[in-house]
Amino acid sequence: MAKHTIVTMPGDGIGQTVLPEALRVLEAVGFEADYVHADIGWEFWKSEGNALPDRTIALLEKHRLGLFGAITSKPKGKAADEISPALKDKGYVYYSPIVGMRQHFNLDVCIRPCRSFEGNPLNFIRRKGDGFDEPNVDVVIFRQNTEGLYGGVEWTAPPANVRDALATHPKMKKFLDVPNEDLAVSTRIFTRQACHRICQEAFNYADKFGYTSVTVCEKPNVIRETSGMMEAEAKKVAADFPGIALWSTNIDAQMMWLTKNPEDYGVIIAGNMFGDIVSDGFAGLTGGLGFACSANIGTDCAVFEPTHGSAPKYQELDPSIVNPTAMILSACMMLDHVDEAEKATRIRDAIAKVIKDGRVGTYDMKKLRGGPDAIGQGAATTQQMTDAIIAEL
Repeated sequence: MAKHTIVTMPGDGIGQTVLPEALRVLEAVGFEADYVHADIGWEFWKSEGNALPDRTIALLEKHRLGLFGAITSKPKGKAADEISPALKDKGYVYYSPIVGMRQHFNLDVCIRPCRSFEGNPLNFIRRKGDGFDEPNVDVVIFRQNTEGLYGGVEWTAPPANVRDALATHPKMKKFLDVPNEDLAVSTRIFTRQACHRICQEAFNYADKFGYTSVTVCEKPNVIRETSGMMEAEAKKVAADFPGIALWSTNIDAQMMWLTKNPEDYGVIIAGNMFGDIVSDGFAGLTGGLGFACSANIGTDCAVFEPTHGSAPKYQELDPSIVNPTAMILSACMMLDHVDEAEKATRIRDAIAKVIKDGRVGTYDMKKLRGGPDAIGQGAATTQQMTDAIIAEL
């Protein structure tokens, strides 16, 4: 097996804590690779006016494989306030580096598995008769990653030509008298090619791993054009997979049903915003963001990341208390991608054994309040959780 070079991007906050833990597990399982550090995140926005420096893009363009920790993102006003005084009023605009990375490399397929581990005290339970029932959740969300509301085509005080174009739509009549400085517009753009690709990848995955249903989770009864296009392309792809049922749910109803019958769902397809929402919803049923991994995959580049944020309030705790499992599971997805599935399976099995055994668990798994007192109350440190996984390997 060829040796890979992986661009490591710890980023901000706990990204700098959990990514090294994933590398320890990769080494323990016998995965040989060269790791190249790359700069990304809030500190580089403040000092350089760019949270995704060109040198980092160049590394990914060369090696085409990345592991990413987490980044801090703040609203427009706070970003402008925190940039270096030397860079103020020079036209710099903050843009999310992970979104920028997805768009630059067309990492259009986002895969977010949400699977429960037996024995995880954070698993979803529901009342059944006089007792309780713990359904097995095994849902994989395919989120279109580069278009939709996260496409970045938006304005406050839109230019005259944009406003004139919008005015040609009859629904804009009610906004015609709004002063331009009081008007903000964010677009939701879908393309047929991207819709077809995410649907094709979702059905291929369902067929390969034995899922019996694929659900399009959108809002076609209201957002008729974009959600309607996604549904139409899903129907075209579904015709080639007669053994897999195609379902359709509205995003709002889906968020209710996921706590009623989550075991009924297999693979889910959604656009960028709705995919973000529904994947966090299902993640909440399988342990929360400490277990939420993801892949961002294009035709010739892939970046793997946990879906939790940078949680800066935990970064300074010594010892660290954060759960590294999501980052380690993201590394497993990378192993799958580079045809090292046997090693990925060994790591997942080790994680499952640690969780089922129950002796070692981070503060979230112990249902403790996050803070320096958690260790004294029985929580494992970040490094102890990793040590336990490596011991099972």
